[in-house]
Amino acid sequence: MILHQIADFLDYEWTDVNQSPSYWYEGRCLQTGDLIRLPRTPLVEAIACGLMQQLAEDERYFHEGKMYGVLLVELLTGEQRVLKAFSGLLNGENVVDGWVAPIPGREQVALQEAKTLAELEAIKQELITLKQLPARQEDENLSREFAQQLQVMSDRHFKLKQQRQEKRQQLSDTLTGEALTLALEQLDAESRQQGIERRKLKRQRDVTLATLKAAIATADTRIQSLKQQRKALSRQLQAQMHAAYSLMNFLGQSSSLQQLMPDGLPTGTGDCCAPKLLHYAATHGLKPLAMAEFWYGTSNQDKSQGEFYGACAERCQPLMGFLLAGLRPNPPTPFPFRVWGEVKTIYEDEHLIAVNKPAGLLSVPGRYLETQDSVISRLRNLLPDGDNLAAVHRLDQETSGILLVARDSQTYRQLSQQFQQRQVHKVYEAILAGIVAIDTGLIELPLWGDPQNRPYQQVDWEHGKPSFTRFRVMAREGEYTRVEFAPLTGRTHQLRVHALVGLGKVILGDRLYGCNAGATRLHLHAKELCFQHPHTQAIIHLQTETPF
Repeated sequence: MILHQIADFLDYEWTDVNQSPSYWYEGRCLQTGDLIRLPRTPLVEAIACGLMQQLAEDERYFHEGKMYGVLLVELLTGEQRVLKAFSGLLNGENVVDGWVAPIPGREQVALQEAKTLAELEAIKQELITLKQLPARQEDENLSREFAQQLQVMSDRHFKLKQQRQEKRQQLSDTLTGEALTLALEQLDAESRQQGIERRKLKRQRDVTLATLKAAIATADTRIQSLKQQRKALSRQLQAQMHAAYSLMNFLGQSSSLQQLMPDGLPTGTGDCCAPKLLHYAATHGLKPLAMAEFWYGTSNQDKSQGEFYGACAERCQPLMGFLLAGLRPNPPTPFPFRVWGEVKTIYEDEHLIAVNKPAGLLSVPGRYLETQDSVISRLRNLLPDGDNLAAVHRLDQETSGILLVARDSQTYRQLSQQFQQRQVHKVYEAILAGIVAIDTGLIELPLWGDPQNRPYQQVDWEHGKPSFTRFRVMAREGEYTRVEFAPLTGRTHQLRVHALVGLGKVILGDRLYGCNAGATRLHLHAKELCFQHPHTQAIIHLQTETPF
């Protein structure tokens, strides 16, 4: 059974009249340009929580962390039913009773997929063998031994050199003429002999290690070749799969992933919950009412068990305009309640946008495909002038609060200058794990980011850059302290390190800097921002409510 009763997930009658969405799945119809939106409502979230309880009772769902989704639909009779789906494979299977099946197309390339996966596995095993080549460890051990021998020799030669210098001085004081010349020549000969001894040891080292290094170089060349081969195979399989996958929308239109995104797609596109749920509804004449996606299983850096998440920017969001086409367009919500995904505006005009960034979302896209979801990428996907958007400053991924976005280069330059010249007033609120005894003060510490341990920052009085933060204790609540921070500089992780080193307390939920409490998020929120509008010259004072 694919269509489930609401009662299968809720053991009570849903009577809450509040249906205010906490998130919108949205995209623009490719034909009309209309914005079409599908909400995540309290009811569908309650259904999702019921599904989580069912997952918790079955050990099959404990082994891996993945995204799950539910779609509330309406039948032609007006009855409401629920679809459920999982992303990718579930315990190695893509078809599981009671769950929406994969989007058609994968079976067309099943043989090629199996062949390519076998080739990729063989490459993986060869890479492991080459990286664990015995010559590498032998080279490392012998290099260390020769380095130790050279160090011992250098120490001995240094002492002998000092002794010769002292002896030269003594000879100059006691001898003259030919006797002095012969004595000094003998000392010079000793110096040359020690140089010969050092060069001999280096030659011995080079000869001994030459064969090993040649084997390592050959292995490294093979590794690079295998990596290129692996990349080419993956791209080839991905292109074949994307050409085979066929999606349906609510206009009755069918299109392959390759046609929808000809410039290329990340691995896994089409296997996520949202496309599977919407495709199934479209092909079976079901009207979507609300949808929710959540993470269940082992948490990772980006996802926590039981948390709701929106459409991922790199795989699902680009498909939303097509998938939702045919549903009734939604009228644009007037400012200040305009919402893009989980990103809500608190100010907007023709020059700039200020949004309330949720915790867990990047400010700007990262380098890799899995870090493309961000405030900027979401806005760029949905706004007509999206290509011109630029974040004026940054908030850490785990930090929530006010983020300022410029809509043109001139606005960006002028606002950036205000930040650089410390003309922008910023206020953050945080909860610290522990009691801070001092009520107010100024923290002044030089911060330095170790290149070998990014993004971790530390206090370094020799290399660090100066950073300043004013703080005020707002309340002491049990074993925690609520603090207001006003940073005067904008160094990476400034408030997190100033809390830890300056106040001796870690911010609640800050796993990077050692908080082991069971908090679901970093308790740091950018709640206030005050600056001068670069065009009207008006003072803009923005404030948001702290969500914890």
